[in-house]
Amino acid sequence: METKRWKGDLVSVIMPCYNAEVHLQEAIDSVLQQTYEDWELIIIDDGSNDGSREIIDKNVRRDDRISAMASLGNEGAAMARNRGLEAARGQYIAFLDSDDFWDRGKLSMQVSYMAERSVGFTFTAYQSVDESGNMRKVIRVPETITYHALLRNTIIGCLTVLLDRHVVGDVRMPKLKSRQDTATWLGILKQGHVAHGIPVTSAFYRSTSGSLSSNKWKMLRANWRMYREAMSLPVWYATYCMIGYMMNATKKRIF
Repeated sequence: METKRWKGDLVSVIMPCYNAEVHLQEAIDSVLQQTYEDWELIIIDDGSNDGSREIIDKNVRRDDRISAMASLGNEGAAMARNRGLEAARGQYIAFLDSDDFWDRGKLSMQVSYMAERSVGFTFTAYQSVDESGNMRKVIRVPETITYHALLRNTIIGCLTVLLDRHVVGDVRMPKLKSRQDTATWLGILKQGHVAHGIPVTSAFYRSTSGSLSSNKWKMLRANWRMYREAMSLPVWYATYCMIGYMMNATKKRIF
């Protein structure tokens, strides 16, 4: 595996952005305020037609660790993230959407955890936030999760993931409209890696009324497509995993 072009200890933060002017600055500020300072933030403007680009350009001028890219129109989160991944220089990869935000100690905590234990994939607990900024449910995480367990679960929040490319290799997200993040984690775990959950609330996920995750039927259809198209599961096993997914998703909302 070629690793020379990845700078050791640098965290490359991948942030797709589409019409996110309302919350974009808060997301960027949560990176700027990290106690871990060896990072680069790559913002991919995915065809925004609001004031997002002006906010992005202001922050690029503000800190030379921030850079911007542009999609060819609105290509979707997977393609936008992949553009960022192509440009990323860091050993570590993190993901933060433009309406979510982090605790200031997130990167420091995860990098230390991974370096001390020589693991390549971590994720953490996170808390949901409504459109008015009110804190809601904390999503807690297991100590570890494997490929077959994740097929029946929905526990890894994209905004909490940190990957060490020196361990798991380079990654790209499949070209799915949704669930491309889960398909990416499954692709890594299928190689025999284990994802390690850290029971610290390090990130805050903003749930909006128009988001895909707010429409349960769309999420079920997206999950089925991910099983069948991205993971190539046979119908019987996809059905088995879907039942487990629905049970775990319900449990996550209730408890």
